[in-house]
Amino acid sequence: MFIDELIRKSLEEDIGTGDITTKYLDLEPVTGIAFVVAKANGVLAGVDIAKQVFKTVDPELKVTLYRKDGDRVKPKDEIMRLEGRPESILQGERTALNFMQRLSGIATKTANLVNLIKDTDAKLLDTRKTTPLLRSLEKYAVRIGGGFNHRFGLFDMVLIKENHIRACGSITKAVQRIKTHNTSYKIEVEVTNPAELDEAFAAGVDRVMLDNMTPTQIKAAVKKYRKHLEFEVSGGITEENILAYAKTGVQFISSGALTHSYKSLDISLLFKE
Repeated sequence: MFIDELIRKSLEEDIGTGDITTKYLDLEPVTGIAFVVAKANGVLAGVDIAKQVFKTVDPELKVTLYRKDGDRVKPKDEIMRLEGRPESILQGERTALNFMQRLSGIATKTANLVNLIKDTDAKLLDTRKTTPLLRSLEKYAVRIGGGFNHRFGLFDMVLIKENHIRACGSITKAVQRIKTHNTSYKIEVEVTNPAELDEAFAAGVDRVMLDNMTPTQIKAAVKKYRKHLEFEVSGGITEENILAYAKTGVQFISSGALTHSYKSLDISLLFKE
């Protein structure tokens, strides 16, 4: 239902009161054939959403899928075939490609990072740094790329971060306040140095997020508390350093870049000549 409404509003945003370019071209009422084609190497995501965009524009369009979400593509690979009224294909083109290019970009970036740490036990997580109202789609694309979802929102996990700690006065006080509610949720807290890590452990948390700490510091932290805590690394994760962090022995590595600093996958639509 959410996807249906999202597609409807997206098409409404683009088409508005009407596609005046196509209207004034006075296209002949003939059947057109077009192909959605990859122009770069990557991992696809959003293929079914793109199909739904075209079918929303014109239910009579015939859409044939050659690829599915999770497939790797290279330049010139055909992803789908469209057959029907040219004006319908043109009206759905940009919205369909916008969804698929962006979601495929996220899936591709995720897959590249996951591949770099495939020989370790660390899992790659996303964050809440997503496009407003598109979180479910973007986190879906992360899963398609082989990553895992961190909390979906503020409602499904206790994560005490720097500003929570400042508001309460200390890590200890923040954790104590949470525990007075006898919640069944695991408690994770963000720490930035060994002293804060020691305080978090003493307060009885379940997981620590080691924020912007060096691999050397992280390795020491894991060695000290590996039997007592889960460890997550966050902050400045790149293709160049992710393996070094994964080799420290942490269970999780989270990266906001998966959903805010990806490059959209180059995909185009071309009519058959």
